[in-house]
Amino acid sequence: MEPVTASVSAEHVTTLRRFNRYFTRRIGVLDDHYLGQDRPLGEARLLFEIGTGASLKELRTRLGLDAGYLSRMVRALEGQGLVRVSVHPTDSRLRLAELTAAGRAELAEQNRRADGLAKGLLDGLSEEQRGRLTEAVTVAERLLRLAGVGIRAVDARSADARACLAGFAAELDERFPEGYAPADLVPPEQIAVLLVAYEEERAVGCGALCALDTGTAEIRHLWVHPAARGLGLGRRLLTALEHAAARRGHHVVRLDTHEVLKEAAAMYRTSGYVEIPAYDANAHASYWFEKVLVR
Repeated sequence: MEPVTASVSAEHVTTLRRFNRYFTRRIGVLDDHYLGQDRPLGEARLLFEIGTGASLKELRTRLGLDAGYLSRMVRALEGQGLVRVSVHPTDSRLRLAELTAAGRAELAEQNRRADGLAKGLLDGLSEEQRGRLTEAVTVAERLLRLAGVGIRAVDARSADARACLAGFAAELDERFPEGYAPADLVPPEQIAVLLVAYEEERAVGCGALCALDTGTAEIRHLWVHPAARGLGLGRRLLTALEHAAARRGHHVVRLDTHEVLKEAAAMYRTSGYVEIPAYDANAHASYWFEKVLVR
């Protein structure tokens, strides 16, 4: 359901690969004794990710690891007395990995050494240069997170769709002076396309497309989880919904928004939407917008 984008240039690919090679070498990723400790980066990272406790399923998703490879690393850390695995207290189908006292001590030392490595990298720069580097890294992280998000069409009655729409309704209930009830959501049978955004297989946003008539579609319930905001995901979902409308033969899309959602109204205006008179009786709407789709 993603819109087609321009092909990636060879220069962009080369630049990203060059940075990746430099940075991984600079921080010692290829060293079997990462940060001078007696383990490679993979095991060190696993200790960090387990932290205060995590299920093996969650770790597989978060790290993108094969189940067998993850199990071998966990067993190795168990054998060293750094990790213990038990049945999850709230779900007997899951196994929970936790750090032992020795594991927590090693993680603390790992964090101390990692902080020292980062400080050493920054020591050779001026304060102004450190600020520029920090800003550049922040931008890079944001863009890489956005690049890693996938958008898929799902059944409007699916668990992920329901979770996102529930988050949407709960947030609006807090922000709207008049409140917002789940009953105000568009019924699933009236949704033509429901898109869900996934970051590391976690649903972090959604948007619905409804047909007003043959040529006109309406975008509803565009929402991004607070943890995924600031990436540009809202605009990407909006674009994906417009492309879905075009594929269905619609040439105009409409939407509305509440006066308290100033950030949403600003995004619509900068995305080519123009304000129009009210086209529905939505009690939560203050502004109505329309955009003509370019085929």
